[in-house]
Amino acid sequence: MAHVSDNRTALVTGANKGIGFAIAQGLGAIGFTVAVGARDDLRRADAVERLRANGIDAFGVALDVTSDDSATAAAKAIEQTTGRLDVLVNNAGISGRTDGGVQNPSTLDLDVVRTVLDTNVFGVVRVTNAMLPLLREAESPRIVNMSSNMGSLALQTGPPLAAYAPSKTMLNSITAQYARELADTNVIVNAACPGYVATDFTGFAAPRTAEQGAAIAVRLATLPDDGPRGGFFDDDGVIPW
Repeated sequence: MAHVSDNRTALVTGANKGIGFAIAQGLGAIGFTVAVGARDDLRRADAVERLRANGIDAFGVALDVTSDDSATAAAKAIEQTTGRLDVLVNNAGISGRTDGGVQNPSTLDLDVVRTVLDTNVFGVVRVTNAMLPLLREAESPRIVNMSSNMGSLALQTGPPLAAYAPSKTMLNSITAQYARELADTNVIVNAACPGYVATDFTGFAAPRTAEQGAAIAVRLATLPDDGPRGGFFDDDGVIPW
């Protein structure tokens, strides 16, 4: 290892823009060294530069969550850069195509489903499993999976999106499974809903800012050791499954 950092280190995936960048900024503002995970080299470098301009200790990590090799390489890069990982925020996600009724259940395009799942669910598993060896060595490791209340079977919010919404339902279930497996460890895993946030994901037509959407992730990333495990939360508290 080239360097062992005294600061807690957080990896945020999809951190080059939107909610991911706001999460990186929020964690950096309270003293974390932030690993900016993104697959686009230019956007990743720009995000790191903007964070550093705000006084945040940040570095870029090349990361394509749809690639096993990329996730493995990212873990090695973090170990070599800071020698530690304390927080993982699985923020990278896609909505998938919606043209031509491809996410209507009756005309569902299964290729769209596969593409969405590969990022929103399988990507989380890839990255989490690659980072777990580092996280297990941390004193108070936290994993936050960025979900959506559209994945709540009880609430059924938003329009019918039969690729995106079920991907978040499955992500919630995966979160609960990780929490069960890690129940006897110091790794705390939860899912978060940022709310309806103005990003390119929503065409910037939503009422909440990226910073408001990031707040729940920062809160869950800094839970005390007796904090909740395997839950689904937004700013108002527990979200029904």
